[in-house]
Amino acid sequence: MTEIASVPASPAPGRGPLISADDALARLLAAVVPLNRVDTVSTPDAWGRILAQDVVSAVHVPPEDNSAMDGYAIRLADLDGTIGTLLPVSQRIVAGRPGEPLAPGTAARIFTGAQVPPGADAVVMQENCEARPSSVSHDPFGGVRVNEVPTPGMAIRRQGEDVMKGHVVLRAGHRLDAAAFGLAATVGMARLDVAARPRVALFSTGDELVMPGEPLPSGAIYNSNRFMLGALLRGQGCVVTDLGNVPDRLDATRAMLRQAAQGHDLILSSGGVSVGEEDHLKPALAAEGRLDLWAIAIKPGKPLAFGAVRREDGETWFIGLPGNPVSSYVTFALFVR
Repeated sequence: MTEIASVPASPAPGRGPLISADDALARLLAAVVPLNRVDTVSTPDAWGRILAQDVVSAVHVPPEDNSAMDGYAIRLADLDGTIGTLLPVSQRIVAGRPGEPLAPGTAARIFTGAQVPPGADAVVMQENCEARPSSVSHDPFGGVRVNEVPTPGMAIRRQGEDVMKGHVVLRAGHRLDAAAFGLAATVGMARLDVAARPRVALFSTGDELVMPGEPLPSGAIYNSNRFMLGALLRGQGCVVTDLGNVPDRLDATRAMLRQAAQGHDLILSSGGVSVGEEDHLKPALAAEGRLDLWAIAIKPGKPLAFGAVRREDGETWFIGLPGNPVSSYVTFALFVR
């Protein structure tokens, strides 16, 4: 496991005094503001997104009293507190097809999830009942012997027992997962308001970088940061524009910053943030925007840039990570995520 060590906040050549990791993070958090854009998307497309608005149920769940099991809906008054009462069955009720009010002195055959008929005040599960077939052709339902004395409301799920109409079932800020999907669908939400995903422009710097799969010339290295940082950003729910690699030239770096600023909320780069002659991000950022901090008193991860790049309608935040893959990963975990 890589250890992250604090280093003394002494001046670094060409960079001025270092600042602590805590101070750097505090400055970054104080400078940035949350995105206020909202996307309205279909519920299945909201996986992993962050709710922008509370989800309020427009319905009761269950929407009406329904049966918790297969059995017979009865009136307690008809049993007279005794076991073995024989009642004629007046109707058969299945889920999705409401029945008629329960006539006094009768029972209704009922199935799980079916609406309890008006007048019934308990459901006796079928295992505690004894069906009696009818002896006459005009009576299709027969009768039932009730071998239990039920309690009021037994095996009945009451209207709104799970969720009351008007109740907040999901709060803004909740990251949507499978359980949240089920809950949103239960209360009838086909579309959800979610926070817009941050739009991030990603690029690397360095003439020595080669894409994996290409021949590796002497002195070159494969560009691992491009894949690692892209995956980390997407894992945070960002929409990533991969702008590739910029040559080690000041004019090319400035042009890349101008391109990356358009239509993005954040520019993230790797490499070019040290003080070498071929590290051009600092002067490029000074020309195209502003630099707010430059070096952090940690190791790995000391060189890091934070600032903003000008665009016609405002600014795009910029974070420049070191080119070393371990340092790049550490600084992403500490300051970007």
